[in-house]
Amino acid sequence: MKLESFQAGTFQPQNNYQSFSPSPVNLEWTWDNAHINTLLEEATRSLGELNAFSVIVPDIDLFIEMHIAKEASFSSRIEGTRTKVDEAVMAKEMLAPEKRDDWQEVQNYINAMNFALEKLTDLPLSSRLLRETHAVLLQSGRGKHKSPGEFRRSQNWIGGSKPENAVYIPPQHIEISKLMTDLESFWHNSEIQVPHLIRVAISHYQFETIHPFLDGNGRIGRLLIPLYLISHGLLIKPSLYISDYLENHRLDYFDALSNVRRNNDLMQWVRFFLTAII
Repeated sequence: MKLESFQAGTFQPQNNYQSFSPSPVNLEWTWDNAHINTLLEEATRSLGELNAFSVIVPDIDLFIEMHIAKEASFSSRIEGTRTKVDEAVMAKEMLAPEKRDDWQEVQNYINAMNFALEKLTDLPLSSRLLRETHAVLLQSGRGKHKSPGEFRRSQNWIGGSKPENAVYIPPQHIEISKLMTDLESFWHNSEIQVPHLIRVAISHYQFETIHPFLDGNGRIGRLLIPLYLISHGLLIKPSLYISDYLENHRLDYFDALSNVRRNNDLMQWVRFFLTAII
């Protein structure tokens, strides 16, 4: 499948709205656009340099601990949570009461990331791992009543007060199992020759398009990026934190994801993602 000719999926009529049913992605991917080659080369080199720093910098785990707090803060900020990095490392009792709910959301993200990294030592990257990580992410706070650790069994949507005025409506819940099985197969398919950075770019888009959970999809989808890279040996430590870039380019980020579904433009998304890695 060429990136340029990808058909993202179809809109399926429901009662008073249309849900989006995405195409499978477990495919052999190629492209004609030479700019992708240049970006891929630079992103791969940059990632290798970052990985080298993870090996040679003394006490790297201390830096990573602080960056996990930063990643949690920025990833949650994309979802509307406003906790500063210095607040994220403070005790809850030291914060003003009105800041404690946001603080808890960030702590949940930190706990979820640490949990997922530890589980990677005995579990492959999988739907099971993401569900278990999701249970930690939503163990307390605003999302604790939105089926932590389970794929949704009802329709969700993005933007708007109901599906009829939503910005985006993901596939029906009955499609999730098949779509996530396809995505998981894509992560581990050794029969296709697709660079890992292309795979993780497509995987993040596909996960956000499936939107398999009732809540927390954005945070789990962004956490998926370092988990994939670590599970395939491109990173030794979780030293890549992309949410800072996505927060600073939030409109471009959402537009690039949406443009795949609206106009089948997977190229724009892949270029955006590789630029974010760089």
